Amino acid sequence: MSVQDPQSSRVSILGIPFWGRVVIAALVLAAGVTVWFLNSFLTENFADSTRNRAELRLVLYSGNIQSELQRNSVVPLLLARDPELISALSESSFTATSQRLIDLQGEIGAASIELMDNSGRVVAATDRNQLGKNRGNESAFVEARRSSDTSFLVQDLETGGFGFTFSRSVRRGNEVLGVVMVLADLSKFERSWAGFADAVALTDSGGRIILATEPRWRGRTLEEAVALQDPSSAITRALRATADWTQPSADAFVRGEAVLRSEVRVPFRGWRLVSFTRYDSVRESVNAVLALVLTVFALLLALVFYMLSRRAWSQSAVFQRESEDLRALNARLQREIAARVRVQKDLAMAEQTLAQSAKLASLGEMSASVSHELNQPLAAMKTYLAGARLLLKRKRPDEALAAFQRIDDLLDRMAAIAKTLKSFARKGGEAFAPIDLRTCLADALTMMEPMLRDSRVLVVRTVPPEPVIILGDTVRVEQVIINLVRNAVDATRKVNSPQIDIIISEGETAKLTVRDNGEGIADPDSLFEPFYTTKPAGKGVGLGLAISSGIVGDHGGRLTALNAPEGGAVFEVEFPRHGQHRDAAE
Repeated sequence: MSVQDPQSSRVSILGIPFWGRVVIAALVLAAGVTVWFLNSFLTENFADSTRNRAELRLVLYSGNIQSELQRNSVVPLLLARDPELISALSESSFTATSQRLIDLQGEIGAASIELMDNSGRVVAATDRNQLGKNRGNESAFVEARRSSDTSFLVQDLETGGFGFTFSRSVRRGNEVLGVVMVLADLSKFERSWAGFADAVALTDSGGRIILATEPRWRGRTLEEAVALQDPSSAITRALRATADWTQPSADAFVRGEAVLRSEVRVPFRGWRLVSFTRYDSVRESVNAVLALVLTVFALLLALVFYMLSRRAWSQSAVFQRESEDLRALNARLQREIAARVRVQKDLAMAEQTLAQSAKLASLGEMSASVSHELNQPLAAMKTYLAGARLLLKRKRPDEALAAFQRIDDLLDRMAAIAKTLKSFARKGGEAFAPIDLRTCLADALTMMEPMLRDSRVLVVRTVPPEPVIILGDTVRVEQVIINLVRNAVDATRKVNSPQIDIIISEGETAKLTVRDNGEGIADPDSLFEPFYTTKPAGKGVGLGLAISSGIVGDHGGRLTALNAPEGGAVFEVEFPRHGQHRDAAE
């Protein structure tokens, strides 16, 4: 009769000893408890930190709103006591009144200022399109006439937002001569709030949302706004159900996502600011710590399995079977390697053929781009030449000589453009020097003046008062600006009131923005590919934006394009500021 070894009873059928199973189970249990505790503890702490940051931002927003309202509320009081406005209303003489209001608007930053006579007719306004309108039945006019103090109203606008109006009656003694009305521009705060990930809403004393980063929230209560959400799919609902256990109870759900709610009071007529912050930053911070902890436990488990695997090294029979399989596998791999060597040789020959084709394509792009880029200076030269001929006929030789000088400058510019086109397929920067981006914009618009005048496009320039210095090539930067403005002009040809906004701003980078109110971009993904164009045959070859993107990349910048929410296209060019580290944008 045989006696069973007690040690052998502690070994499982998988070959793992009893002590190994105990250690593995202990590590798994410890990992689960640690992850559960750290998830709860870190989530709570990081959520509190996120909520505090959100409340601090709301306090800053509240101060900005209060400052804007106080600044605009003083304006009606000052205008109501202005002797010139009182005299104009008394004498019904409003020749220079609108210009005076426009000058004042630029100083205070109000959205608009209007002056109405005693009947409610607009007699002076910063927006001259409003002149002659009768506002006698509007609440702002009626409230101002009834009271001797400044009245404030929140009015629904036809555009879907709200207007914030301060109005006050203009009196001479006890006689009401008219009403002055100032519209505060609070919508700019919505645009600044949109730069953060939080959803922000401003409610009045009745709980109605009057400003919000979500346009469809306006005019609703907070409960109604939060209830708005897009229909979710089954996958989305499943992901949300599996993710809810990793975070504390949400304050609310916005578009089906759990958010933290923060709220502060605005010291003005019972208004309140509310923000909804996503848990993304909280989860990312918590997951980073949990990943590190799990990595430590995984290393410990790996060490345990390594120690256990050493027992298997003594099993020669298993190794013999495995060695046979490995020899068969080795033979198969040798055959696959030989096949791969043949494929690599074929691939090398294909790459050589492709490189030769790419060279031929580059030659085609270069010859087509020369014709494309020289059309603008040639058109300008033709205009100046026609003007010079007319000036000579009228016996004005000095002005004709000036036109010839411009033609000479354009010839130099054409030579410079032809030189810069040679660097379309390689990095540039040999002739870079500090230049003012504002000067490049002014020179480019001067060159395009005939085309802009014929197209009847309203060009609005917004540039800072101080120089915006970048390191670059003046001719190539002006070439980018001309291409963007020309495309904007073409995009607005079918628009009744074409307008192009050109903005230069300076922050971490120097940014040039060209915005139009045209039809927008049909295919943004293909926009910067060579020879892609939406223009009719003969109107363009589709190289302008491709060349511009290459020039901006040579300057270490980035050219992007998108469709504006209100319609039209927006092109943004970012250059590194002179003096900062330059990183080439891919």
